[in-house]
This record gives sequence, structure tokens and C-alpha cells, in this order.
Amino acid sequence: MAFSSIKPQRSLVEEVCARIASEIRDEGGRGNGWLPPERDLALKLGVSRPVVREATKRLELQGLLEVKHGVGTKVVDKLHKPLNGSLALLIPDDKERLRQLIQVRFMLEPENARLAAENATAVQIRRLRAALQELAETQDFETAVEADMAFHRELATASGNQIANLLLHSLSELIQTSLKHGYSRTSTDNAVRQHAAVLTAIEKRDPAAAAKAMREHLITAEADLALPKAKKAA
Repeated sequence: MAFSSIKPQRSLVEEVCARIASEIRDEGGRGNGWLPPERDLALKLGVSRPVVREATKRLELQGLLEVKHGVGTKVVDKLHKPLNGSLALLIPDDKERLRQLIQVRFMLEPENARLAAENATAVQIRRLRAALQELAETQDFETAVEADMAFHRELATASGNQIANLLLHSLSELIQTSLKHGYSRTSTDNAVRQHAAVLTAIEKRDPAAAAKAMREHLITAEADLALPKAKKAA
């Protein structure tokens, strides 16, 4: 007869910590989010306010939350540290950095789109639609770049692959730099059309079409960068 060890039941505080951490992960670890007010969170979780207060203190000590007295409790993004500084040291040449970035995006993002077509929730699809709508409607350059990047971040989250999500978020500042490098009204119109094709494939649950649409989008993005061809090693 084989017996497994008996695991002690977690305390209410530990359960609340786990639930909050899980919700943050499901949201893609966004560093700009705020928890609901303590009273509302206690009601939603069916626990007392002291339990919620203790749980948020523990998560603050872990660096996941920041309690701002009189303001609220903010989610701290400890996962998606930008790689800009490290990459600048590793690849000092700006154009070479952008060239290698687009290569990585070809490796990563069509698969993100394929997985999103399989795994995206209704909420995640709505967020993709909202990012697309903002990109289509804005006339502001900075807002367009952010909306474009938001679509790609939401897509990575919708893939359901946390490592792919982490990689994309870590590269997001560098991707935004590349978007600014090649942005124009024409490139914005292209992005709207191509993002729409990706989203349509996701809504239809067509992984192959989603991956194909993303590859076509990246081909256009690469052309917009107008980078000189890489020199072959001697």
C-alpha cells in the first residue's frame, strides 16, 4: 500500500495571497494595474478585511504589490524587466539591434498568434479588439505606437504561454522603439488592416490563419524599418 504525505490546509491568508497572485498572472503581470478597494476585494473573496490586509502586506513584502496609503494597492511588475539596457551593451549598434529584434519577433509572434487562436478567452479577445480600435481611431503618433504595442502584448498574454508572454513583455520597450523608427500614416493603416486579419483568425479559432497573418504583418514591419542588409562575416 502506497501512502502520500498529507499536506496541511493553507490558511485563509495564504489562500487569498494565492488567489491575488493568480489573478495578476492571468492579467499578464501588468505593472499599471490596481487592486479593487480592500472592502470590495474582501466581499468578492468572501473573507474579512483583516485577511485581505494581511495578504496584501505579504505580497508587498514579496515585491508583487505596492500599498499606497490613501490611494490604493498597485500591482508591481517584477517579471517584465525591459532588456533595453542589457541589449544596448551586448549590441551597441542601433540598427543591428533592430535587425536582430525583428528576427526574434519572427520566431516568437506567429506562434503567439497561433496559440492565441487556440487559447484566447472572450475577455482577451475584447482587449485585442479595444487595442485595434484605438489604433484605428487615433491621430496621435505616440498613442498609435502604444496601441500597436498593446495589441502585441495582449496577443502574448492570450497565447496562454507564460514564457512567451514574459519574453514579449521584456522586449516591449525595444519593440516600441522599432515601431517609432518606421512609423508613418501608411504603416499605421497597414498595421490596422493586418492586426484585424490576425484578430479575425483568432475569433474564428483558426491557428494557421492567425500565424500566417502575423508573419505577413512582420514582413511589412521589417520593410518599414528599411534597414541595410547585414554584412556577411569575413
